[in-house]
Amino acid sequence: MAIFVSKRLLRFGLLAGVCVALVLFLTSSSQTDQSSLSDLIPSMPKWSSPSLFGGSQSDSPLTAEEKDAEKLREETEKALLENHADPNAVPLDEQTMDQGAKALKDAAENLGEAGKAEALKDPAADSKKPEAIANPNNDPARDMETDPAAKSKALGSTWEFMAPSYAKKGQRPKACFVSLVRNSELSEILPSIKDVERRFNSKYHYPWVFLNDEPFTDHFKLKVTEAVSGEIEFGLVPKEHWSYPNFVDQEKAAEERKKMEEEGVIYGGMESYRHMCRFQSGFFWRQKALDKFDWYWRVEPSTKLYCDINYDVFQWMQDNEKVYGFTITIHEYERTIRTLWSTVKKFLNKYPSVISKDNLMKFISGDRGKTYNLCHFWSNFEIANLNFWRSPAYREYFNYLDQTGGFFYERWGDAPVHSIAASLFLPRDKLHYFSDIGYHHIPYDNCPLDDTVFTENKCDCDRNNDFTFQSYSCGVEYYDAQGMKKPQGWEKYRQ
Repeated sequence: MAIFVSKRLLRFGLLAGVCVALVLFLTSSSQTDQSSLSDLIPSMPKWSSPSLFGGSQSDSPLTAEEKDAEKLREETEKALLENHADPNAVPLDEQTMDQGAKALKDAAENLGEAGKAEALKDPAADSKKPEAIANPNNDPARDMETDPAAKSKALGSTWEFMAPSYAKKGQRPKACFVSLVRNSELSEILPSIKDVERRFNSKYHYPWVFLNDEPFTDHFKLKVTEAVSGEIEFGLVPKEHWSYPNFVDQEKAAEERKKMEEEGVIYGGMESYRHMCRFQSGFFWRQKALDKFDWYWRVEPSTKLYCDINYDVFQWMQDNEKVYGFTITIHEYERTIRTLWSTVKKFLNKYPSVISKDNLMKFISGDRGKTYNLCHFWSNFEIANLNFWRSPAYREYFNYLDQTGGFFYERWGDAPVHSIAASLFLPRDKLHYFSDIGYHHIPYDNCPLDDTVFTENKCDCDRNNDFTFQSYSCGVEYYDAQGMKKPQGWEKYRQ
């Protein structure tokens, strides 16, 4: 009996030892995996599911000041929305929109830092379980082209992938302007085109590409052809790039749109707006009309250039190895992207190799990646390298996001989708703020604060309306993340 017990004890001891060793091995492996991610972003935390951003909606009531700010913002943007929706609408009165912008600016500033902190609170903090997402490996194969990201999970360096497009410094870049525009927006896109031509392209004659999910009319083609100085091409967006993928529950999507509309979320009830955001996020750069280009400048209806641009911005971007250029930063509506950041973090944990070591995480997160601070580059103005979006890393990123249905179940915008990728996948010195380009998109301005730039470039904007350092902007976050010195007197815009 003693021998039998001894053998049982021996077997038990061996089994226990194996279990302990296995536990130690798994713990070590887990720590190694997480430390490898920390090596890529030394300041990033170890993410875990319970802290994922985007759980249940916060029940905290809005303060009176927040309600006033939201009301002013909705009134201003509702006017713009209604004007775009009616093809026979009279163009909005610029003075009225500027007054609305000023009221919106004042209200945003009155929110104060405490109000902003409350608005940026992670709604998942009180959530007991993270949201479910679809399997990102189920590729619906919507594209006719072969997706390199589907062939390999070793996505590698985005910058290395893009390097060939910078090999011909000093030579004229393969660049164009691109506009996604409807026939009914002719009266709104023509002034934007003429501004670009007068302020910049009359000197360089870069081509234009116009995209539409419906065929352009002969009248539209005639009028824009008369307005441009370079070659012109009209592209029809393929149906598969402007429709529901088969993995999206359209009834659920309709229910979510109804909820957002009832809550007064801007564009919350618009189906077409979601198709547009998804298209700009994952498909505009796949259009055949853009295949021959490396660079693009996005031009939208109802936008304006305030200053002359006396140098070739495409050439400058190429020769200085920049990837993404912008003029305005802003906070996103939290209600529209509640699960975006949690989905991004899952993607990063699965594919840590896409993260650049010298990234711009500080611009999009104030707590080293735990939550998203809602900051993004306002994508209605972009001067960027198309090969960034074509890279295996970005393709895989978009496919991963797309599989969750977030573009339709919520209202994910292309601006935060683009901005998060650019901030994390690229070295931070590849991003550029065009402080010298005066730009207007209702209701905000980017107006050069430098006296020399303002005078020499014949700017006609009001610098008191510059949005860069206002409370609702993310200019301070960008300058701090890049380690840039703010211009003298910037504080007065914060008051």
